[in-house]
Amino acid sequence: MIRAVPHVAAMAPYALADLGGEGVISLAQNESAFAASPAAIAAGKRVLDQMPLYPDPEWPDLRAAVAEVHRLDPAKVLCGAGSMELITCLIRAFAGPGDRVLGTDYGYAFVSSASAQVQAEYVKARERALTVSVDDILAAVTPQTRIVFVCNPGNPTGTLIPNAEIQRLRAGLPADVLLVVDQAYAEFADAENNPAEIFALAERGDTVVMRTLSKAYGLAGARAGWGYFPPQIAGEVRKLLNPNNISIPSQVMAAAAMQDQAHMRDTVAKTAAIRDGFAAGCRALGLTVPQSHTNFVLMRFASPVQAQAADAALRAEKLLMRGMGGYGLSDCLRATISSQNVMDRALAVLKGVLT
Repeated sequence: MIRAVPHVAAMAPYALADLGGEGVISLAQNESAFAASPAAIAAGKRVLDQMPLYPDPEWPDLRAAVAEVHRLDPAKVLCGAGSMELITCLIRAFAGPGDRVLGTDYGYAFVSSASAQVQAEYVKARERALTVSVDDILAAVTPQTRIVFVCNPGNPTGTLIPNAEIQRLRAGLPADVLLVVDQAYAEFADAENNPAEIFALAERGDTVVMRTLSKAYGLAGARAGWGYFPPQIAGEVRKLLNPNNISIPSQVMAAAAMQDQAHMRDTVAKTAAIRDGFAAGCRALGLTVPQSHTNFVLMRFASPVQAQAADAALRAEKLLMRGMGGYGLSDCLRATISSQNVMDRALAVLKGVLT
């Protein structure tokens, strides 16, 4: 028998969302409710005849667009096949056996999987009221801690801490601990948290900030993410990135989407309006719903049994939400925001279960 190396054989497969069957509307993947920028779609179509070629490994147009929008140094921007590739390469470069990667109770679960791949221990700091706690993170740091990951806004909670707390965290961490701020949903919160304040941390040499085109820009299928890296961190990560990691159409679509900030802001505004209306309706039914700063809401039911009943009722109506048992929140469901009609349908199903 051909056997995997022991630490890989011991790993559980990363748990992706159930996509359901034919005719099912998925509210489980945190995909955009709205189409990507028409300029992005058109740009992708224009380069389809270039498919015999390998993509540019330097992502010049995408880097330039990111740098222009956020007023960053393009040389410090690295792009990946979604932020997942960047997370994987960061952990491979800076952690290994005997090291610890520190996240939080409800941080992005893939970080645990990526840590297991390199035999680093993944440790969770406590969150308070479903919100990242800087004090608890700092208390969990040990001499073995190599990387700290913080999602802000949080997934699956949707909660947000102010930039001042991220800055306090960086100031309290040892100089040899890498801080990674995962801002996959930050476009939904940039009006509250000035993004320049967090990007400035990368200039210190000990912090990486990551974002994606998958959420607010509606390009989950393009697999394009990016991060702002100190040069010495970027140099190590570049050794591990696939040199042709983002396809030609994906690069040009992502660049065009980044340049169409008006479309992105319109998507965020429309999504937030539907989100807040749905959250208010859920609270009126007695559910606990934290204020979300993302394109989804987390709903806490009275018990795991009630959450399961709601999930079953939704599935019967071909509406699929994400169960949160894997995060230790078996009394919760997470709902990606879809069109107003779909969210009204979901709310009606929940009302039938809860009243």
